[in-house]
Amino acid sequence: MNTKLLSISADYKTKKGEKQGYLTGIIYLSPSNLSGKDLCPFASKGCRKACLYTAGRGCFNNVKQARMNRTRLYLDNRHEFFKQLIAEIKKLENKANRKGLIPVVRLNGTSDIPFELMKIGEFDNIMAIFPHIQFYDYTKNPHRFKKELPKNYDLTFSRSEENDHIIEKFLDLLPKIAVVFKSEKYPLKYLGKHVIYGDETDLRFLDPKECIVGLTAKGKARKDTSGFVVGV
Repeated sequence: MNTKLLSISADYKTKKGEKQGYLTGIIYLSPSNLSGKDLCPFASKGCRKACLYTAGRGCFNNVKQARMNRTRLYLDNRHEFFKQLIAEIKKLENKANRKGLIPVVRLNGTSDIPFELMKIGEFDNIMAIFPHIQFYDYTKNPHRFKKELPKNYDLTFSRSEENDHIIEKFLDLLPKIAVVFKSEKYPLKYLGKHVIYGDETDLRFLDPKECIVGLTAKGKARKDTSGFVVGV
C-alpha cells in the first residue's frame, strides 16, 4: 500500500484558495465508524448521513478505498503515518515555494481527530514540527477549545441538529461556528453572530474571529430533513 496522505488542491474550494496565494494539503480519511473505529465521535445522525464523504469525487470506489487505506495506516501504524505525513508536508512546502504560494494544511478533511494532543517524538504535536505552517480544521468536539491550541492551528466549530445546546453552553469558547444552510441566501445574523460567506474558499484561518461561517449544503446534505441543514 502506497497511498498519499495529503490531497493537494484537489477540490474546488482549495483550488480557489490558490488565487489568494495558498496551496492547501488535506487529509481525507474514512469518516465516522466506516473503518470500525469512530473518527467522528461528536457527529450527529444528520452529519453522518450528509457527510462530505459523498460529495464530488468521494462517490467513486477508488477514492473511498484510498481513504480507507489512509485510515488503516493511521489506526494500525501511527508511527509510519506521522513519518509519511511529515515527509509529505515538506514536499507540500517545497511545491508551494516553487509556485510562489503559502503552504497550509487541513488534517481533518473527513474526520475529527484531536491531532493537537498527539505527541510525535520530542514534539508536542505535528504543528510544533512545522511552526511556520498554518494548520486548520473544523470540529464538532467542544472540548478541543478548552485548552490552548497551538498558535498555528485554527479551529472552527461545526453546528449540527444535535449540538445547539452545546453551542449555547460553550458560546464564549467558540469564536467561529460553521453552519450549513439550504442555499446561499444566508441570514445576516445567526446565533447572534454576523454570517459570512464560507464557500468562497476553505481558508477558515482568514475569517473574522467572531462570526458564523455560512456553508451551502452539498452532496447528500441537499436532501437533509434532520435539521442538520438550516432552512430546510
